[in-house]
Amino acid sequence: MTTSSLTLAVDCMGGDFGPEITLPACRQFLERHPDASLILVGLPEALAKIDWPRTRVVTASEVVASDDPVEVALRRKRDSSMRVAIAQVKDGQAQAAVSAGNTGALMAVARYLLKTLEGIDRPAIATQLPNVRGGATTVLDLGANVDCTALHLLQFAVMGSALVSVLDERRTAPSVGLLNIGEEVIKGNEMIKRAGELLRAAGEAGDLNFIGNVEGNDIFKGTADIVVCDGFVGNVALKTSEGLASMIAEFLKQEFSRNLGTKLAAVVAYPVLAAFKKRVDHRRYNGAALLGLRGLVFKSHGSADALAFGFALERAYDAARHHLLDRVEARIAHAAPLLALGVAAPAGASTAPTNP
Repeated sequence: MTTSSLTLAVDCMGGDFGPEITLPACRQFLERHPDASLILVGLPEALAKIDWPRTRVVTASEVVASDDPVEVALRRKRDSSMRVAIAQVKDGQAQAAVSAGNTGALMAVARYLLKTLEGIDRPAIATQLPNVRGGATTVLDLGANVDCTALHLLQFAVMGSALVSVLDERRTAPSVGLLNIGEEVIKGNEMIKRAGELLRAAGEAGDLNFIGNVEGNDIFKGTADIVVCDGFVGNVALKTSEGLASMIAEFLKQEFSRNLGTKLAAVVAYPVLAAFKKRVDHRRYNGAALLGLRGLVFKSHGSADALAFGFALERAYDAARHHLLDRVEARIAHAAPLLALGVAAPAGASTAPTNP
């Protein structure tokens, strides 16, 4: 493998389709990025014929199945393709790892091998959802943490801000919204109210560009660049958006196949429909970052096709190229006094700075 400026480690066995999908996506990625190299990790028989430039094969003897409990992936399958791929990051052989494997197992193995950053209690899963402004809204957490504290949401906001500033260099101070049942400060349960206090204090301290509470429809309006929520709510929002996009695409397909009149209308409207379909295609937003770890790991959807897995590789490439880990660490360090204050403050107490 020739020396390149950036190397990704890929779990080729993960996901519903394994090498059938991951290998074509990897080959196409190499063609797009002559400055990048790949470490392909998988069963020997799956990678036996790989002889590509800028590619190194690392074998593993086990595969984490989609229904494997976390304990199995973490304790019993110690030579899984998932674990070996993440180990490449830990050992400094790769700048990021990508896997379409079991989400719970991936988070557990990544956290065990890489550990969390100083000042971060729990890693979070962050990804982008399309909005009507022509861009995307970053949402976190998407399922890693079902039960969160207000401090966790503050940590998510800090990490999400670093991620967006990497994905879009024009947004040096991305806006942050707290997902709630209403925009008013008095809305929400006690945890959400306390999170709002912490986020407002972070805004006043210059650590975040916090705009206040947002509602579910604001994700797709693009009201905020980043929307923070617990993992239960975030995962529901993610799956709902994917289902809605598929439903709309199927509806249009059926509607325009009913009769000659609608078929003619479809011909006229085709450019607009094609643009819409591309815009809401969830495959183009594939690749969720596992934020808060001492290394970069990206999660691809398990059912991803080659196009979708390719986008996950692109997300990891962009994050590594723009030093996402360093930016997250820098933002956490800057916000450290407020994060410590969030730990010390009793529930319901105001954490906003007071004037002497």
